[in-house]
Amino acid sequence: MRRVLPVLLPLFLIAGCEGSDALPPAAPPGPTAYLRAGFPRGGVADTIVIEATERLPLRAAALLSPDGTATPASSVDVAASPSYAGGQRVAGDPWRNALLGTGSTAAPNVPLADVGAALRSQGQLLATVSSAEIALPDPVVYRRNWAQYRIRLTFGTPPGEVETREIAAPAPPPPQ
Repeated sequence: MRRVLPVLLPLFLIAGCEGSDALPPAAPPGPTAYLRAGFPRGGVADTIVIEATERLPLRAAALLSPDGTATPASSVDVAASPSYAGGQRVAGDPWRNALLGTGSTAAPNVPLADVGAALRSQGQLLATVSSAEIALPDPVVYRRNWAQYRIRLTFGTPPGEVETREIAAPAPPPPQ
């Protein structure tokens, strides 16, 4: 039986590769867009918060009332391709414990070489993360007619590509 298994294993691998020449469908290129407008949970119900993860940065946001009056966003924050770092530290980290005597001078005394190993990772989002806040000019009127309000968003930086979108205004949170 031990002699037969090494001979059959390559045959099973070749048989598993048999099939059509069609490749599986490829994933769409780039990140998936995310856009959300709403009221902060547990926060004051007089500010609309807009969060966007898009290819282009959010440059302007405005609340459009039914009579055409525009209320611009009080703040717009943009982070282009944000990155993050993570990992683990160990007790024998030579950079953190150099003054304690457990650094590189103590490393030869460690019987296993990988005891002092550390894992580090780094990642980067290949999109632009934006957020904006729009203060309601009259929360009572907004609560009454919120379905007629719209939000105009402008993405991009001139003279490059600029994209303008209008989305529905969010429903106000229920009264407490």
